[in-house]
Amino acid sequence: MIDLVLKLFPHLKEERDQIIEEARNKARQLTVQAQGDLRELTKQIAALEKKIAQEEAKVGAERRELENRSRDLQRERGRLDGERRQLENRRQELMQKFEKLAGLTRDEARENIMSFWEQKMAKDIATRVREAEEEIKKEVEEKAKELMVDAMRYGATDYVVEYTLSTVDLPSDEYKGRIIGKEGRNIRAFELSAGVEVDLDEEGVVKISSFDPVKREVARVSLERLIKDGRIQPSRIEEVVGKTRQEINKVIFKEGEKLCYELGVYNLPRELVELLGRFKYRFSYGQNMIQHTLEETKIGVALAHELKADVNIVRLACLLHDIGKVITDKEGSHVQLGVDVLKKYRFPQAVIDAVETHHEDKPFTSVEGIIVYLADAISGGRPGARREDVTAYIKRMREIEDFIKEKEGVEDVAVLQAGREIRVIVDPKELDDDQTVVLTSKLREELGKYFSTIPGQIKITAIREFRTTEATRSL
Repeated sequence: MIDLVLKLFPHLKEERDQIIEEARNKARQLTVQAQGDLRELTKQIAALEKKIAQEEAKVGAERRELENRSRDLQRERGRLDGERRQLENRRQELMQKFEKLAGLTRDEARENIMSFWEQKMAKDIATRVREAEEEIKKEVEEKAKELMVDAMRYGATDYVVEYTLSTVDLPSDEYKGRIIGKEGRNIRAFELSAGVEVDLDEEGVVKISSFDPVKREVARVSLERLIKDGRIQPSRIEEVVGKTRQEINKVIFKEGEKLCYELGVYNLPRELVELLGRFKYRFSYGQNMIQHTLEETKIGVALAHELKADVNIVRLACLLHDIGKVITDKEGSHVQLGVDVLKKYRFPQAVIDAVETHHEDKPFTSVEGIIVYLADAISGGRPGARREDVTAYIKRMREIEDFIKEKEGVEDVAVLQAGREIRVIVDPKELDDDQTVVLTSKLREELGKYFSTIPGQIKITAIREFRTTEATRSL
């Protein structure tokens, strides 16, 4: 059939032969190329096998070297163990001989040696303490002064302190009768409505007493309005006191808003803003709480910028650190009350920790907490910031004196400048100069720990003076 077709169409035969020839040529080219690739691959395999053999030989040599070194180390370890056992046996023998010769047990001998070296090292310790203090003063004092002064510059405020008055001047003594009223009705109604006690004993003055400064302020303003109005009767008293209380509450909230705005804190819960506003009528050691909060927060923010700390954490913690002082319906320290309030409103843990450690009741957990503590101490410790009553002052002085007198070698103590300077008289027979330096260093650390409520620094001066006196016989 194929032959018939080829006879009928001779040109197809030529095409077939051409195709077959091209296929054969292509097959020959592929065969040549495959043989070349095979030779190249064979060379690569041979080179790789040679390299592998070289690497195996190298690894084998290294393995043999490591095995040899391991055997050497084992022999060296065995030798050292033997020498160690010999030394230990020798030490035991020497200790037994020493105990027999000295008549002391091992623990007694160790105690004697430690005591000897402790006494011998006292001078070295004192010298190092002096050198360290001098070095710290040289390198740190100037930088610390610069940092503190720059931070305190931001603490200046233009807030005018309005001290809560507890007295109201009367135009004339006839107003006393109006205030008292028939059978004392007016004064009882006023005390009941305002929640204060009224004293009319002093001529021309009405004294208002209450532990709550807000109630005292409401009573003062209400009484001034009643005197100006002239209509003093129970119903009018209740009306004026109620209206004044509402106005004072508005003033408190406005003061809280003003304080937050000035310090750049926004969107606080209304209850917290009201509590902050109560700072207007709250004083701590004679220092107004709004003024103290303004100073401390500005100082704390400045320190946070300088020390590259979290400014927002410091700002919030400084603003809210004393909020527990205006919480009067619960018991506990103002620090714990403040922490409870911050937890209630889900403040960040870093803010809560900074508030919780600002009186060193707990160890510091962050740089921000230390900054809040420093800013509080600067604001409260500056001259004229705070006042204390005489009873607390005397009590503190006695506690410090008794604390120091219990120390070994202390003969007498003098506390000066409201506890900021202490002079310790040392018995020269019990302590030498070096031991006196060590005593002063220990007192500094212990006083800072047990009497941290004293604002500012405590300067401790130890005095050691040796005197001898003799008298001639009388003739």
